[in-house]
Amino acid sequence: MLKKYLILFFVLFVFNFSNAQQGIKLSAYAEVSVLTYGPGYALYEKFGHTAIRVQDPVLQLDLIYNYGFFDLTESNFYVNFTKGYMKYKLVRYSFPPSLRGYNEDQRWAKEQILNLTNKQKNSFFSYLENNALPSNASYFYDPFFNNCSTKPADIIKNVLGDNVIFKDDFVIENSSIRQLMNNEIHTNTWGSLGINIALGSKLDKIATSKEYLYLPDYVFKSLACSKVIKNGKEEDLVITTKNLLNYPEKKLKSDAISPFIIFFILFLIGLIITIKDFKNNSRSKWLDFLIFFTTGIFGILIIFLWFFTNHSTAPNNFNILWAFAPNIIISFLINRKNPPRWISKYILLLLILLVLIPIIWIFRIQLFPIELLSFFILLLIRYTYLLKFTKNFE
Repeated sequence: MLKKYLILFFVLFVFNFSNAQQGIKLSAYAEVSVLTYGPGYALYEKFGHTAIRVQDPVLQLDLIYNYGFFDLTESNFYVNFTKGYMKYKLVRYSFPPSLRGYNEDQRWAKEQILNLTNKQKNSFFSYLENNALPSNASYFYDPFFNNCSTKPADIIKNVLGDNVIFKDDFVIENSSIRQLMNNEIHTNTWGSLGINIALGSKLDKIATSKEYLYLPDYVFKSLACSKVIKNGKEEDLVITTKNLLNYPEKKLKSDAISPFIIFFILFLIGLIITIKDFKNNSRSKWLDFLIFFTTGIFGILIIFLWFFTNHSTAPNNFNILWAFAPNIIISFLINRKNPPRWISKYILLLLILLVLIPIIWIFRIQLFPIELLSFFILLLIRYTYLLKFTKNFE
């Protein structure tokens, strides 16, 4: 594995920092193609990948243009990433060595050769070379609206203009952006849970055919059915499709210690303790502290992402109905010797917010992680008990 990345970084060093191929004209034998790679096992690999290839046997060029790279050593990278200012860059390097990593990871790779005139190929090449210049290579990444997969369609439109016709035949059902995302990651994983908690209702709008293109699979399908106008006639945009690496699709798997198991165990523990408290007319303060403190922390994180970052899909996040930021203050107040009298009214508010969740869920205003269902039920049971118990504070 280490060898694979050393080779990749060497290739990047050689080709990305070389002088751009300015002024070079591709021959009539050149080809411009879009590469689609299958998913890997790491979370950031689950969605697959898209890149662009330019090859010319006459000029002995075989280059790949990859918009999916970021520099961890960049100043304030992690701070900027958290704030939503994710700076990615286009890197250009030799194509043949780039397949080694995908081959080792047994990820499939397909190539779609575009139906372009020689003039269009050169326009494509010039566009990419200009983009690869150090002054132009960086861009602000958005995982849903401006990523390595959305770039090829944007460039094709830029180069071909009105001569390209993007068809939407590949869209066979009305899916939201979130549903498309969840189809790529097993729902019963911590990665999926974290993403679905962090991102708001903007993901739950029905995706347009263009918005499908943040996923490499749909870029492939879109190009396969799209057309280009040549000599006044519509022709297929893709003239040839090749299987470069023919591996089976990676199967989606849940995590061994999955969110569903953990939250169901927490539900059982909380239910047993609440039943015991009811019988003894008592209250397990440590449990209430953990519930209020934890949901408060998540609420603060959601508010931070919503109001203090540039993440385009973080606002309007209805997870705030259960991850309620003021809970972090209540976690301390409710366990005081003499809690405030208004605590019962506050808990009534929390119950009302919880009741709103199934309404929002049913009407698909926002979909919530199904793994949290048992946790929602626990909150409902515990808050109902606390409402009765805290009335004694009044």
